[in-house]
Amino acid sequence: MNVLTTMKTREIINDFAKEIAKRKKLGPKPAKCVINFRQEARIGIERDIYYVPLDLLRYRKDNGRISSDVLNYEKSHGLLDEKSKDAQDKIEDFLKEKDKEKTEELREIILHDGQRDPAIITCDGFLINGNRRKMVMESLHKQYPGDPRFTDMKVVILPGEEDEGGSPTLLEIEQIENRYQLQSEGKAEYYAFDRAISIRRKKECGMTVEEQLRDDPRYAALEPKKFKKEVDKYKKEYLAPLECIDRYLASLNREGLYSTVSTGLGDPEGRWQAFRDYYHFVYQKIADEKTRLKLGIHEHDIGKIEDIAFKIVRMRKIADLPKVHMIMRQLPKWLANGDSRDELFALNGVDVELGAEEKVDAKGHEYHERELDLIWARKNATKIIRHVKEASG
Repeated sequence: MNVLTTMKTREIINDFAKEIAKRKKLGPKPAKCVINFRQEARIGIERDIYYVPLDLLRYRKDNGRISSDVLNYEKSHGLLDEKSKDAQDKIEDFLKEKDKEKTEELREIILHDGQRDPAIITCDGFLINGNRRKMVMESLHKQYPGDPRFTDMKVVILPGEEDEGGSPTLLEIEQIENRYQLQSEGKAEYYAFDRAISIRRKKECGMTVEEQLRDDPRYAALEPKKFKKEVDKYKKEYLAPLECIDRYLASLNREGLYSTVSTGLGDPEGRWQAFRDYYHFVYQKIADEKTRLKLGIHEHDIGKIEDIAFKIVRMRKIADLPKVHMIMRQLPKWLANGDSRDELFALNGVDVELGAEEKVDAKGHEYHERELDLIWARKNATKIIRHVKEASG
């Protein structure tokens, strides 16, 4: 995706906006609040809190907590149309699978205390902040259909096209999400993989990593030198491993198929940490000319070494060998030894592709990419294990 060069405004669905305007209502005790939108929080501008029926509120697919799920789904099935019920159901499925413990915690809060804080929506009903609350409240509404606490959501409605200031730009929406994602009470923490994709999307919308980090109270008041250090660390923790993952997927012709790497915190075969370890313990060293010279590695070897690392990561579980993160920590040491390096370079001869007949089952149905990885791992395990063991000495 190209970086936006103009402040592109999010398209408003007029029919949805008219229905929101018609059915929104103030509570028995009209209330107002200040939200982190434009300069309103800084100068104390208050907005009305409305009650809007749950059925008028819609999930937004550009939700940082489900970034990897959405991108993976759209790569395989085409774009999700947020206006459709099927897309809304699919987004809800993604949300249900994210951090179930936090979801249950939020459910208990809302069940006993009701909705504490208003959500933030566009004028046509798409949630910028409050997707998980809607999911929980809909669940409670089904369980307690007569309870008025679970029929409407408290919301603050952002301006429309004809309102003062106009409707929010895509960048402003990303800014709102970034500011509110830092509030942790009753909310799910981002899985690192989803956070990385969310950071990148915000960056592509024109919100620099520096701007994103300034929204975090832990960093906002840091002096310039310390703040720059935190920004660099943030990039290395999130964006750099994501770039490695993108290169890995490209090497397998799987661009955007992030579920083949990891589906989230509950995925025992997830490989986010493996790519993080690869970046920190291997790639940073081989990308640095001085370190390469010390290791006796040439610039043209970088691609070969990355190919080796990606194949080891793809194996996932390697019997009789250290765990992947331990191998990544040891790779530079092995590469510095001529004989060990030769053993590792032998892995460049392992084909990443499978034969056409190996990609389908007995009935001719094509295997899912993760199943293909298992087939590939079984096929090449003996050779990879032998060379890695020899390299390790």
